[in-house]
Amino acid sequence: MALSKLSGDEQGIILRQLRNTLEPRLAMYFSSASTELRALLTPAVRQQLRDDHQVAAALCIKMGILSCKELREAVKVFRRDKGLSAADLATLGLLGPVLPALEYLWLAERSGSAGPDGVQRLAEGLHAGALPAVTELDLDSMHVGDAGASALAAALDRGALPRLKDLRLTNAAIGDAAVVALAPALRRRPALEALWLFGNPFGDEGLAALVAPPPPAGAPPLPTAGLKKLELLNLGYTQVTGAGCAALAAALDSGALPVLKKFYLSGIPASVAAKEAVNAALA
Repeated sequence: MALSKLSGDEQGIILRQLRNTLEPRLAMYFSSASTELRALLTPAVRQQLRDDHQVAAALCIKMGILSCKELREAVKVFRRDKGLSAADLATLGLLGPVLPALEYLWLAERSGSAGPDGVQRLAEGLHAGALPAVTELDLDSMHVGDAGASALAAALDRGALPRLKDLRLTNAAIGDAAVVALAPALRRRPALEALWLFGNPFGDEGLAALVAPPPPAGAPPLPTAGLKKLELLNLGYTQVTGAGCAALAAALDSGALPVLKKFYLSGIPASVAAKEAVNAALA
């Protein structure tokens, strides 16, 4: 169908798909061959595209990536202590749809440069289909907190990170409220295979929300996917006590975690007997 036969809204959708911040020339090339797209690519839109590209290029330099092309084609991004700010993370989140090759994203900011809302702003930029090939997301020593966990849950429920298998949120200031906020979205991810929550201050309430044994009769149903493919759960150096271990053992006994193979409970305040009960349930 000729573009001239499409409505203005439909032509606008096509233009938005062509507006690649990391490769702004695409929109220029296609608009040069179409009167309709050329009319939509106004000077203001062109300037915004240039401005966005400059911001993305500056982010690449800050991350030690040579060019926008290198970022666009990257399969793995592994960056530690680059001084990324909350604004930088917001930009990275907005670039999610134009990173089709990226499979592994690892960010660590031990200096706290991203502040308390950096992860929140990153997640808020991740819309449906963002980071389509990422299977492993690792945010190490970055403040997630309640707001970041809620934003990440919302991003997952919007359809971001559709292939996510391995989520690592270590030393991320995740308390019980944060796990409670994040747990339903994780339980709706049937492909999730590994969850690392090492070094966070949540305890029994958060763990219970996550492993969620079957509810009593008459209670609202849990998300249907559950954690049916979860093979690894790292709870080391959290505040899980014997009650949390009992909840985890009950989940194992009930079949709620059917393929769990490894769990880590080192450094938690639960007794040796409570940990052994989890081992027995796993066996």
